Amino acid sequence: MISRFGRLPLRSRLALLTAAAVAVAVTACAVTAWFLVRSQLLSSLDEELEQTQQTTARFQIDNGRLRCPQTVPDDQGPFTPSGPTVQLVLHDGQRCYQVGERLIQVQDQDTRVASGELEWAAHNATADDGTEYRVLTRPLDRIPGAAFTVGRPLSEVTDPLDTLALVLTLLAAGGVVASGVAGVALARAGLRPVERLTHTVEHIARTEDLAVEIPVEGDDEIARLSRSFNAMTAALATSQERQQQLIADAGHELRTPLTSLRTNIELLARSEESGRELPPGQRRELLESVTAQMTELAALIGDLQELSRPDAAPDRAQLEVVALDEIAGRAVRRVRLRAPEVRIDAELAPWFVRAEPAALERAVVNLLDNAVKFSPAGSRVEVRLGRDGLLRVRDHGPGIPEAELPHVFERFWRSPSARSRPGSGLGLSIVARTVQQAGGTVELRRAAGGGTEALLRLPGAPEPPPGSLAAIRGLGPV
Repeated sequence: MISRFGRLPLRSRLALLTAAAVAVAVTACAVTAWFLVRSQLLSSLDEELEQTQQTTARFQIDNGRLRCPQTVPDDQGPFTPSGPTVQLVLHDGQRCYQVGERLIQVQDQDTRVASGELEWAAHNATADDGTEYRVLTRPLDRIPGAAFTVGRPLSEVTDPLDTLALVLTLLAAGGVVASGVAGVALARAGLRPVERLTHTVEHIARTEDLAVEIPVEGDDEIARLSRSFNAMTAALATSQERQQQLIADAGHELRTPLTSLRTNIELLARSEESGRELPPGQRRELLESVTAQMTELAALIGDLQELSRPDAAPDRAQLEVVALDEIAGRAVRRVRLRAPEVRIDAELAPWFVRAEPAALERAVVNLLDNAVKFSPAGSRVEVRLGRDGLLRVRDHGPGIPEAELPHVFERFWRSPSARSRPGSGLGLSIVARTVQQAGGTVELRRAAGGGTEALLRLPGAPEPPPGSLAAIRGLGPV
């Protein structure tokens, strides 16, 4: 049964649950009302019996023996059918007719009242013809061993109760039907936003159109779900657009070195096939060009691999407490080997951060490569890491125009003046990504007196935290 209910549509389940809840509530109210009315009617009937006065007893004493009518006499005098039935009850169980159209059967409580064991008794009893009565029995003051019984037909209570039960049943049935209809209407109205959300999800799954938005109304849970869904589709659309842009830009950037590489290799192959050797100088230039293009292509592929990683924060297990001054020192030594014509001065104070060592070193190398690339031969690049954790890289090149500064960290963006220089336009983008994942900031600005200054700040401390790998190894300033 439960499995069948679970297979029903959500709208049907809500309607059924609403109808069931209302049915239980209405039934509980109806039963409670019926019992309250029954108790009130019985209490009222007992009060009427209590107020009935003792009637003059119809009996006589013959030779010391009590005689009284044992049946309803033919001539019972004036009688009102709606009035009470009155009879005397003796301690031995005899009954004496007084008033009414029928005699009521004597029960044990009545004889016990007559014998003085009970002060009074109120109960239901049956007349000789089977009619149900409500009776009240009290002792008869003038005659010991006798009690005064007053009864009224129980139909004065049961008939209104039967009518009330019928009315309550009809009202309950009507309430259940109305609640079912209301449940269907409420389910429809309440699930309409869910249906819109479902249709939108199905449309996106069918067409992959992430530009669809769900109208948001109000501030309830459905509205929050709709806002979250719209935010999710917007993020997916942005990610898809960035992915497509990355593929397009990568294809564009790869086309130039691949074309040049192919041309040079075809020239070398044609020379071998034709048997006409190229002049030694030209052959050497072609081989150097092929080597440079392959190096540029490898660097571009490495940058693309770095950018293909998720933008989310790296796994905490990959982060280490490392000395930024040591990493900056290694980066300086690497760039010095690649650019001996530029002097690099470094002053590095101890500063420990939590980051991925390889990614952080690559970011610092990219900053230095960018500074060296725009520095004339014989100039110098200044690298300063202060005790406040701020790493400064200053060159004395031509500088970056103010209008171009907002774009320097965009993927594949290159200054028009730098199009002729080697590079993929991804180095600073990788720097920004790495620093952001480590919780820091990076910016480029025009330096006073000319050139460009890069400012990189990472959260950390001058001393490694106790128990860290850096503290165990005793890492210090470089």
